[in-house]
Amino acid sequence: MKNPPSFSTSELEIALRAGDRVALSRCITLAESDRASDQKKTATLLSRIHSHTGRSIRIGISGVPGAGKSTWINVFGSMLTRQGLKVAVLTIDPSSEKTRGSILGDKTRMDDLARDPLAFIRPSPSRSILGGVTSHTREAILLCEAAGYEVILVETVGVGQSETAVRHMVDFFLLMLIGGAGDELQGIKKGIIEMADGILVNKADGASLGAATRARAELLQALHLYEQSSGEWKTRVLLTSAAEKKGLEESWQMILDFKDTTTSSGQWATQRSSQQLRWMEEYFNHQVQHSLQSNAAVRKQLKALGSNVENGQLNPVAAANTLFKIWSKTGRQK
Repeated sequence: MKNPPSFSTSELEIALRAGDRVALSRCITLAESDRASDQKKTATLLSRIHSHTGRSIRIGISGVPGAGKSTWINVFGSMLTRQGLKVAVLTIDPSSEKTRGSILGDKTRMDDLARDPLAFIRPSPSRSILGGVTSHTREAILLCEAAGYEVILVETVGVGQSETAVRHMVDFFLLMLIGGAGDELQGIKKGIIEMADGILVNKADGASLGAATRARAELLQALHLYEQSSGEWKTRVLLTSAAEKKGLEESWQMILDFKDTTTSSGQWATQRSSQQLRWMEEYFNHQVQHSLQSNAAVRKQLKALGSNVENGQLNPVAAANTLFKIWSKTGRQK
């Protein structure tokens, strides 16, 4: 089998800005690579496209398992493309702890968008990264923006203890729930409700409509007790149904109202700026950790110190401090 052709950052940038979806996929694959040469190439590419990013509406979508996020995104995204908007969907699938493999099945539940020339869907494995996203979701967002996508939907793995990282990457955080599942408010963390800019009670149709309506009423009541996440904006709770394509336009209008409100108050720009700073800090920490783990002297001592920790001869904190001192003395030696 021949190796795939290699493209220069200049060639990738030209194709990307022309809206080439194959080029966009290549760029995201490049960004997700752990190879040092690919990461260097990605950094160069991101610098070249920097002035062509930031013009989209970034929407993070999280929710309880079985809430129908993928199906809802399919009909919601299709509604947006019918309005002439270019929509990119970044879906995150859980990875196996044993094999690091991922099902990547979300795309199969988005048949309409998968065939839509105005849409782009990219499933990525979480690789056990906490927070419901991947370690390169931010890069993927910027690459989609450079390719001309006006709405970026980031579908996370699902609600969990650390399912809030996406909040620090998007403009609008949408939480999707369903009625009738039992203990709707107790089954998720209080923190994620406080972070939500909008809440959708999905599957509000047929025999489930009554339960969905009751869940919405409970959520509205509960929100009075929570501190709102976005200044002047008050979190809204809407009923929606992907099956009946109900509540889609109301959901989009809610997001547009949020943008108008936060843009007027200056919060939209402030939030974007703080997210950039957070990305810098997280990326720096990632680079330090990578340097530590790839250091030859550290790797050499890691096994021996680990054995001593396992058999109780050495305190874990003392072992970690020893490794850190070794790294400090040897610098970024490989």
